[in-house]
Amino acid sequence: YYGWYEPSVPIEVKGGIKAKSKRGAFASSWWGLRWIETLESFDIGARLARGRSYARKGQVAGLDISEGCIIAEVQGSEEIPYRVAIGFKVFTNKQWNKVISRLMERPIFAALLLGNEMPADIEQVFREEEMSLFPEKEKDLETECSCPDWSNPCKHIAAVFYIIAEAFDRDPFILFKLKGMGKEEFLKALRDSEGDEKTHIIQPEPLTEDIGKFWEQTGEAE
Repeated sequence: YYGWYEPSVPIEVKGGIKAKSKRGAFASSWWGLRWIETLESFDIGARLARGRSYARKGQVAGLDISEGCIIAEVQGSEEIPYRVAIGFKVFTNKQWNKVISRLMERPIFAALLLGNEMPADIEQVFREEEMSLFPEKEKDLETECSCPDWSNPCKHIAAVFYIIAEAFDRDPFILFKLKGMGKEEFLKALRDSEGDEKTHIIQPEPLTEDIGKFWEQTGEAE
């Protein structure tokens, strides 16, 4: 039939990035699970199952995460691995500054972030500035793969999606990097803002250097 092809068997990869998950969910943190929920809301169909299989077999041969982009190599049935690229819409510096200002209004959020923890309600902070931390629709991601599959996302892209979910478990700040601000840069901006807040606290006037004169003035006032 037109469009039918015989299922291919991918070449086994030695030293590939193999998912820890053998069955069930691919992530354990709310952060990683939220990413999977977003991914599975897209109309990708059976390619998701194939992507999970590829991720668990270790077919992702290489992975590079930079600001706004993921580049990966996924081994298929051909000798040369396929090149996968996933692009994210990054926030501007002005948008990040607005988010950081919002976070400083919630001291518990800032404290958790500085302690390397991700607040469960942090998405609300971004929504207040009409920003979305996670992709809301498939078009929010630009995906491409060098494989001959006409569908996009293909199973190779889906495999990278699942590997990234486990990466979020290890470092929840990866998504910040994909949205334009790396972890160290973000935490530095947060600390700087925390310092600016402290400088605005009204400090009490110092006592006069001559403590004797201070008490004399006090007595006169009485």
